[in-house]
Amino acid sequence: MIANSRITTTLPVVDINRAKKFYHETLGLKIRWEDQERVMLEASDGCKVYLYKRSPTRADHTVLSFDVEDIESEMRDLRRKGVKFEEYDMPEMHLETINGISTSRSQDWEMKTAWFKDTEGNILALSQMTRVETPSRREEEAIGSHR
Repeated sequence: MIANSRITTTLPVVDINRAKKFYHETLGLKIRWEDQERVMLEASDGCKVYLYKRSPTRADHTVLSFDVEDIESEMRDLRRKGVKFEEYDMPEMHLETINGISTSRSQDWEMKTAWFKDTEGNILALSQMTRVETPSRREEEAIGSHR
């Protein structure tokens, strides 16, 4: 079933060596195989990033997002490695970043997102989802644990 499949994202790059260095050295992905015009990298959970050489393209949206547990810590680490995080103010999309982070909430979740670009101009993101603690949820969990 496709829902049980691992996902590989495929990204075009102009300079394969520059992009490989960024994804391997800066982001820490492992190189699985490569040739002159392609490289397959892998995260520790088995998700893959396939880079291939081609002429310049333009994507004005997020092409890859990394789910992280501590977005602020990840941002500090990446900033030390020279990554610059984007600042956005897009009222029409209800999106504004403060110190590189956009925060949105639903009834049950808070999502923090920070965007940055790879060496080829592809827009990447870090995302952290945290379950929102509400008084009613804490009461429900406390009652459930006493049954």
